[in-house]
Amino acid sequence: MFLGLRDGAPVFGMGIAPQAAENLVGRSDVAVTELRGMAMQGTVPPDQLSAIAMAKSMVTWHQRHGFCANCGARTAMKEGGWKRVCPSCKAEHFPRTDPVVIMLVTHGDRCLLGRQKQFPPGMYSCLAGFVEAAETIEDAVRREIFEESGIRCTEVNYYMTQPWPYPSSLMIGCTARATNEEIIVDRTELEDARWFDRAEATLMLKRQHPDGLAGPHPFAIAHHLVGRWLHGGDVAGA
Repeated sequence: MFLGLRDGAPVFGMGIAPQAAENLVGRSDVAVTELRGMAMQGTVPPDQLSAIAMAKSMVTWHQRHGFCANCGARTAMKEGGWKRVCPSCKAEHFPRTDPVVIMLVTHGDRCLLGRQKQFPPGMYSCLAGFVEAAETIEDAVRREIFEESGIRCTEVNYYMTQPWPYPSSLMIGCTARATNEEIIVDRTELEDARWFDRAEATLMLKRQHPDGLAGPHPFAIAHHLVGRWLHGGDVAGA
């Protein structure tokens, strides 16, 4: 797949079969690892990481969309990998991006963070969820927060976005102000959710919390949402 130009030179991404990847493990001339670990460990420069993330997202899309959603015929890759075309019904298919809201909810001098079972031990982060069909970003923020924690919110504001190729999401960072305090955790979605004051949240981002609690990693948009609030940014409820 053609990813674009860097300093005038073309950059390409390529997918390989899982068995082929396994055969590379243990070789001294290549490294086989997953993208999240590369990002967290800073093993490649940011400009290379963005290209790798783009390639991963595109490869996954091609792997999952080899057949026409309209008539079921096998599709063919066209335009350097940026679309697939059905030779039977002529339908054109393009890579998709799934919008996800991720939000920092505050109430006075505290912020709401939660953890999922698959998180590393002690890690808490901002709550998040997919935007549903015909739903605004603001409605998605309010709905997800209420569904997962029982907290109702107002004053939803947009902050920034982050591509998240696991496999093809766009994280839409937002802030909101809570109108109630009692948390009712949806255990099917979260393992826990709590209010944290500024002192605790600061220690969590620094990985210095006395109970071993930690905040989101610096490469994640959630880290920047929390950090902006801690530094007195224009966050609802701050």
